[in-house]
Amino acid sequence: MRGHVAAFVLIALGVFFLLTNLGLISISLRELLRVWWPVGLIAVGLALFFTPGGKKK
Repeated sequence: MRGHVAAFVLIALGVFFLLTNLGLISISLRELLRVWWPVGLIAVGLALFFTPGGKKK
């Protein structure tokens, strides 16, 4: 699952930068991160919560 999330993030970043370079969107990455950085923390927390592999005896 962790590999799929990393692949999705890379694809999303690539699409974002491509659309920005083509002039189709004009969103500042700095402003986007300044506002939405807590979503990254939530996503990491959810990924850790739902990943199997805890120590079981």
